Amino acid sequence: MASAALLWDVFCRVIDNHGDLGVCWRLARRLVALGQRVRLWADDASALAWMAPDGAPGVQVLPWREPAPDETPGDIVVEAFGCDPPPGFVAGMAAKARPPVWINLEYLSAEPYVARSHALPSPQHSGPGAGLVKWFFYPGFDAATGGLLHEAGLAQEREAFDSAGWLASVGVAPQPGTQRISLFCYAQPALAAWLARWQERPTQLLVTPGPAAEQVGALLGAPLRPGELLRRGALQAHGLPWLSQPGYDRLLWSCDLNHVRGEDSLVRALWAGRPFVWQLYPQSDGAHAAKLEAFLGVYLHGADPALAAALRTRFLQWNGLAAPASAEAPLPAPWQAHARSRGAALEAEQQALGDLGIRLQRFVASKR
Repeated sequence: MASAALLWDVFCRVIDNHGDLGVCWRLARRLVALGQRVRLWADDASALAWMAPDGAPGVQVLPWREPAPDETPGDIVVEAFGCDPPPGFVAGMAAKARPPVWINLEYLSAEPYVARSHALPSPQHSGPGAGLVKWFFYPGFDAATGGLLHEAGLAQEREAFDSAGWLASVGVAPQPGTQRISLFCYAQPALAAWLARWQERPTQLLVTPGPAAEQVGALLGAPLRPGELLRRGALQAHGLPWLSQPGYDRLLWSCDLNHVRGEDSLVRALWAGRPFVWQLYPQSDGAHAAKLEAFLGVYLHGADPALAAALRTRFLQWNGLAAPASAEAPLPAPWQAHARSRGAALEAEQQALGDLGIRLQRFVASKR
């Protein structure tokens, strides 16, 4: 989709373990790939040192602050997840002869309210932005929403990927007859039960830094640092280094089963076409339960009823919404086929309708 290069200001506050920054960086890169220019304003961009060590041409990273006198708002302003840009910046938006299109990029969900709320206006009646209109833009899984981020050429890159070579680069040697599992999680009370089961059959567990490595190390009785290996029974737990976003994608492509958390890694797990289990950020009011059920309605579409029931149970257990079983069932072969076909179907929909970057461009064009 070719269009004139516009300047996008994307604002991001890092709230939980850099997930918000991860979404904003992927969005910034996608917009640049579509011919746009991006200024990414972040209150803590330190994670980009490992998430995007080489940066990206066309993306300028700026600290969250009031703009300097020569920094006027661009053509489009995107606030990620309702983070509210600095008041002085908003006042500058209102002062422009042609105010920028103001977008509130919301969280991803498959719940019904998303389609109802997507693209609704929010007129600003007070404050520095009085007189402006903010527009809600919701990512989602169907044509009534803003879609999902999906870069061009991703499927071809995945098909040509050499998993053995990439695994060697992070110190992991594939072993025949051994299941390979990735672990990226929040605090996970069910992890002890799963670790016990993985010790009973040949398993290579590839553990990301942060909460996942801390919990695995505590449960196995020794710190699990990047590049280190812990053995317990038939389990080999590999401590991974901090991975760039392309590196994390390759981790997902290299495993038989992926445990992911948050929304950026959920989308990447879908595109990987491999079996996965998603951990949602737990909400004190239990709202994550409804969000999970809505997603399972999307993910399990077309699955055999017995497989759908087994997978729903596994997702509920991993999210603390059902008690872990006394024995883990083997990874069902039909799950592998379903993961491939469901991921491919969702990819085809993004290509036919336009991914989130393209839909966002179209929406902005309609409001300028």
